[in-house]
Parts: sequence; C-alpha cells; structure tokens
Amino acid sequence: MSVAKNKAKNKNNKERIVDFLFEVGILSKTPRSGFYFLGSGDQSVAEHLNRVMFIGYALAMQEKNVDTTRILKMCLFHDLPEGRTSDLNYVHQKYANVNERKVVEDMTETLPFGDDIKAVWEEYVERKTRESIIAKDADILEWILSLKEQVDTGNVRAREWITVAAKRLKTDNAKKLVPSILKTESDHWWFSDKKDTWWVNRNKEK
Repeated sequence: MSVAKNKAKNKNNKERIVDFLFEVGILSKTPRSGFYFLGSGDQSVAEHLNRVMFIGYALAMQEKNVDTTRILKMCLFHDLPEGRTSDLNYVHQKYANVNERKVVEDMTETLPFGDDIKAVWEEYVERKTRESIIAKDADILEWILSLKEQVDTGNVRAREWITVAAKRLKTDNAKKLVPSILKTESDHWWFSDKKDTWWVNRNKEK
C-alpha cells in the first residue's frame, strides 16, 4: 500500500469501519437467486450466512484439531462480495463472470482489519485447508436444509436438487447429516408430537 493510502487508512479508520458496517447491511436485502429457478422459497444472503455459521460450528465441534474460529470467520465472510455483485446461482455462472477477488480487494484495502478479512476469504476460496473444506460443506448443507424446507411445503423439484447438492460434500460428518436431514421434517423441532392436545387447547380447561 502506498504511503498516501496508508495515511488515509489511518486517518479514516472510523469512517471506513462505519462504511463497512453499512455495506454488510445490504446483504439482508440481497436475495439468494437459486430460489428463482427452484420456483418457491426466498432467502437473503444475510439469512444464509447466519445459518452457515451455526452449521460450521456444529461441524467443527465434531472434528479434531481444527481452528473453530477460522471456520466461523470463513462462514461469515465467504459470500461477502455478493453485496456488490449479487448472488449468481449455477445457471448464472454458466454465462456471467464476476471478479469477486477484485471486490474483496476494493472492500478491504482501507479497512484497519481488511487484511484479516482478505486472508480468510482467500483461504476459503482456495479450499486447501481442512477449515476451508469444512466451511464450504457448511455452505452446502445450508442450501440442503433450505431445499428440505421447500420439500416439506410441497416442492417436489427440491428433493432432486438435494441429491445433486449432497454430491458436493467432502467431509464425512457433513455427509452423515444428509440422511437425517432427508427424514426429518423441518418443523420437527417444535411440532414433533402433532397429537399433543396442547396444539388444540394449550392445556386449558376451557
């Protein structure tokens, strides 16, 4: 970085941090475009990132000798460029080329913690470390969970998409979750006993 840019970086740290925090807010308004082709469902990139982090944590807890913090940071940052590029699904990617690396460089160049974000994002993209592979599996599993939610609301196409997505998984722990995802209804966590009279009268006498 040039001396001038370095001075600007130090002078405007607070401003750049605030800019960054406003920018990541746009992820809550950036739709995940795969649902357009699926025909049902909707999700923002921010919603996707939120569950990917929980999945990444769950996978990390089942692994030995991995850097959980690193995994969580990759889960958090992996789709960061989409605030500027939008989300390109597999059909879009056949025809459109996006320079996500340039986005990350521009976004992080004058951030005081930009080097860390860039390094984490590059590790994720290069997919050479165990942590990056686990983080990618978390990303894929989030899509599979989202598809299962659509299966449960009647979209038969979504089940075929799950079969394809599951083939992308690399780690054993991620692969082992797929059968349970397929057989578990997405409302099971709160509506497992549908015969419980609570759902009729909330256990009130009248």
